[in-house]
Amino acid sequence: MKLIGKLIEGTTVVNEKVVEKEDMDISFRDLLEANLIDLCKELDISVPLWLKRNTTEFVKFKKTFFTKDQFVESVKFDKFEIKIEY
Repeated sequence: MKLIGKLIEGTTVVNEKVVEKEDMDISFRDLLEANLIDLCKELDISVPLWLKRNTTEFVKFKKTFFTKDQFVESVKFDKFEIKIEY
């Protein structure tokens, strides 16, 4: 699974990272969680709160975004977008 993360400020991508981890022994959910945590470490941000809206968007579009309100710490970007590629 390849997970692409973008930090977006206004309409500008200010940082972008890719993490890729394959493990057939764990569930898709656990693999997604591990990749999301690694992606947040690469981007030097805290892990956002995952809401029901994120699940719906991710299932439908294979991507979702997190707003400032979904982070416990203050952030210097408008949104954090993740997208999955196989």
